[in-house]
Amino acid sequence: MAIDVVPTVLYSGMLGVVISALVQATSKPKHKQTMYLSGLLVLLIIHILGELYIYSGAYRFAPGLAGFQLPIRMLLGPALYFYAYAAMSADSKRSVRSYLTALLGPLVVIVAMLPFIFAMTAEQKLALADPATRDPELWQIAIYTCLFSAVAFIFFTFAYLFAALKLHAQHRKQLMDKYSAIEKRSMDWFRVVLILWGLAWLVYAANYAATFIGVKWFAVATLLPLFELLILIAFTHLALNQSELRESEKGSAQQTQQRTTVIPPEKMHQIAEKLSATMAEKQLYRDDELSLNSLSTSIAVSENYISETLSQFLNTNFFQFVNSYRVEEAKKLLMDSDMLVSTIAYEVGFKSKSTFNSAFKKIVGTTPTAFKKAPQI
Repeated sequence: MAIDVVPTVLYSGMLGVVISALVQATSKPKHKQTMYLSGLLVLLIIHILGELYIYSGAYRFAPGLAGFQLPIRMLLGPALYFYAYAAMSADSKRSVRSYLTALLGPLVVIVAMLPFIFAMTAEQKLALADPATRDPELWQIAIYTCLFSAVAFIFFTFAYLFAALKLHAQHRKQLMDKYSAIEKRSMDWFRVVLILWGLAWLVYAANYAATFIGVKWFAVATLLPLFELLILIAFTHLALNQSELRESEKGSAQQTQQRTTVIPPEKMHQIAEKLSATMAEKQLYRDDELSLNSLSTSIAVSENYISETLSQFLNTNFFQFVNSYRVEEAKKLLMDSDMLVSTIAYEVGFKSKSTFNSAFKKIVGTTPTAFKKAPQI
């Protein structure tokens, strides 16, 4: 029995990572976010077992089970999206229709696999593994089935990946309307993982399809499982350590609708002046946990009025508004003091040096260090 050693070892490592993560997830409080994460991990286990079934040569003992993971694999995209929805959306329930739509992927693949399932005996399926013994007609059925499942997987999965990316973008935008510090709330790691996973699955499907038409990319077949392993380690670590967001920190589909002006320009002008005066006099921006709610309490103006003034009158959002004051004070300290850049970052209200550098460069056009070293006119 031939064993493809490197992929077998790597997929075995993936299996260990995911099982360990599942054990940790099931020991956590039963929040909706954790429940969807557990479901995703179970699907990943089935996907990995399917790959191990082939690479380890175990298919020779039960060839009739070959391809059992293909319909289940179609649920990985929806599961990632539902996890993101549970983690970032304040809307508590998904419609029955959304779950039925997610089941369309596996159903389509099952229908496509019917000839492969019922037109071949176990012995005929096993014979397909060897070019010398395979039946040409049955081999064509196997090729078409695998190619169709690979293409369907890409289109179906990527539709959900794009939906998850859109959901994350909306979540981040809504956080910027309410908070001056969004690092721990924004789940930016999830966007990076989605992109990397999308790339891995695209290459995986291409390599999977190419194998059945006689093209073998040894480097891809060896490096891709390693890439998947690294993504899995990163995802499981970050997901398990992602604290559940409060309902106020989550977005809602209703909040993404275009805001219309409900207060007159004169009133917004007054609020804008009050905001500027308060920020300058009280230096509220130095509070690294400053929020729209706390600012509203400080100046006795409703959150909705402040938010509308920022977006409609000042053409900004709360996050950018507060950070502009932080950057302005940072510029003064960089020019007039010998304080370290990292010290200045925390002094003016940023929670991390990386966030400070990013905000400073976006507003000023250069990094704080470069600004400090440049001759001042």
